[in-house]
Amino acid sequence: MVFSSISFLIYFLPIVIALYYLAPAGLKNLVLLVTSLFFYAWGEPIYVFLMIFSIVFNYSFGVLLDKIIRKGQRNTQGRWALIFNILINLGILGFFKYADFLVENINWLFGLKIAAVELPLPIGISFYTFQAMSYIIDLYKGKGKVQSNLIAFGTYVALFPQLIAGPIVRFESIEEQLMNRQVDMATFASGVKRFIIGMGKKVLIANNIGLLWESVAKLSPDQLPAGTAWLGAVAFTLQIYFDFSGYSDMAIGLGKMFGFHFLENFNYPYVSKSITEFWRRWHISLSSWFREYVYIPLGGNRHGMIRQILNIFIVWALTGLWHGASWNFVIWGVYFGIILTMEKLVLGRVLEGLQSRFDRWGTAICGVYTMVLVVISWVIFAIDDISSIKAYIASLMGIHSSSGIANEYTWYLLSSNLTILIIGIIGATQLPVRLWRCIYSKVLKDRPIVCMMIENIGLLTLFIISFAYIVASSYNPFLYFRF
Repeated sequence: MVFSSISFLIYFLPIVIALYYLAPAGLKNLVLLVTSLFFYAWGEPIYVFLMIFSIVFNYSFGVLLDKIIRKGQRNTQGRWALIFNILINLGILGFFKYADFLVENINWLFGLKIAAVELPLPIGISFYTFQAMSYIIDLYKGKGKVQSNLIAFGTYVALFPQLIAGPIVRFESIEEQLMNRQVDMATFASGVKRFIIGMGKKVLIANNIGLLWESVAKLSPDQLPAGTAWLGAVAFTLQIYFDFSGYSDMAIGLGKMFGFHFLENFNYPYVSKSITEFWRRWHISLSSWFREYVYIPLGGNRHGMIRQILNIFIVWALTGLWHGASWNFVIWGVYFGIILTMEKLVLGRVLEGLQSRFDRWGTAICGVYTMVLVVISWVIFAIDDISSIKAYIASLMGIHSSSGIANEYTWYLLSSNLTILIIGIIGATQLPVRLWRCIYSKVLKDRPIVCMMIENIGLLTLFIISFAYIVASSYNPFLYFRF
């Protein structure tokens, strides 16, 4: 079940909201836990037991680790307990997500014929495993308190708004909210507003622009004109942003409806002026997780430049692998590791110099530099066959095609998708927000009732159009569903 589905919007969400607000305060977490497990079991009936195991296992380990620490044995028994917990969590994640990938590569390297496991990937396992691990690691470091309430801890791990695609929530950020939270009408309305905006981004922009990418992806890469190849790559670049950020908006909005305040996961990443800035703005919760629990424990930047560069490559190879059991994801991660290292050593100062010396032109050059590299990265991300990636990138450079820069099909695709492309490009910037703020400050500031009516009518219209599209369309993918 995904948020942009009939079953969720018509049945699941209204029933959960009714049960939650009818339940007494002491049972609200139980309502969320049971409904979240049902939400997960809707698509993964068997794997709900895996999630329950993860909840009970990490809860019990948290209690055990707290007792060990209270005895003053943090650096002895506590360390071994932490290592064991991490190994079990990563072992489960690795088995379900990477077993077939490992078998495939062993067979290729040694000429063997080991049978693949062929287990379907448990939905959201990467997200809830990382959340459970962060709780145990923070507890070991003394950054958080043990959660003695199993229901509250289970709610933290299984909470349906952020279960499938994040944002990755650290326990310490919602610890107090798990036990004490209040939702007033303004907060609930804010959550509804955020949910509808995210739904519109996902359904109306991501889905429609995704059709353009699907059309280009079906073509043979070695016969693509450069213009068509870039058109498809830009389409996927916009699709994955509106798909994932829209889903994150819906998750944050749902959280507010139940009294939770999740941290932002996207901050207009496509306006970045460097790849370093891009990764401060894209999938913020994942970047923060790897920085806090991998990069810093490896030594971060504390042991010289060579060690720092090595740490960067380790983190980015793991970041790529986290996204999926395929070499294209590893290459994608290493690709960013190389660029980030170059920016740290040389390019960062060059980019800063361009912006300070040439002002707007320098800023524009840095923006183009960033977006070209980002678009290429999404090609690597989207295509899982290495030879096809090479062929597509060659098409971007105009190497293979005998049709020149563009052909009739290029112009057909551009003309038929120009409106959605313009909407997507403008929507990925702060321009719509700035325009609304300008209108508000100059026209609507002293007319709160008019402002409220315009906003509510706009949101209602957006919801109706989005819902109608869901009903009418059979194309409603969610790209991060498989991670």
